[in-house]
Amino acid sequence: MDTIKTPRGSIIQTGEASCELTWNSDFGRRRTAMFGRKQAIVDSEVLRYCSPLVPFRTGMLEKSGTLGTVVGSGEVRYVVPYAKQQYYHTAESRVYAPNRGAKWFERMKTAHKKDVLKAAERG
Repeated sequence: MDTIKTPRGSIIQTGEASCELTWNSDFGRRRTAMFGRKQAIVDSEVLRYCSPLVPFRTGMLEKSGTLGTVVGSGEVRYVVPYAKQQYYHTAESRVYAPNRGAKWFERMKTAHKKDVLKAAERG
C-alpha cells in the first residue's frame, strides 16, 4: 500500500487501480483563516491608499469609508448619502488638493494595485 502525504491530505493506494483521498481535518479551517487575514489586509490597504484621494471638505466622506467598511468582508463602503455623487461627479480640486476627486478607488487601483497585492502576499 502506497501513501502520498501533503499538507492538505493524503492519497492512499488501496488496490492495484483504486485510491482513497483523505483531507486533513483542519485544512479547511486553516485556509479559511488565511484567506480572512489576507482579505483584511487588502481592505485595510484599500482604505489607506484611497484616503488621500477622497474629496475632502469636512472629512466625513473619508471617515465614512472607515465606518462603513467591515475590514475583512471584501467590501469597502463609503456610507454618507452623497458618496455616490462625489464618486462619479466630483471634479478634482486642482488648487487645494490636486489628487482628491472622483473615482478615487479606480485611481488608487491604477497607482497601487501591486502594493496592495504585495501586502496581502506578505500577510
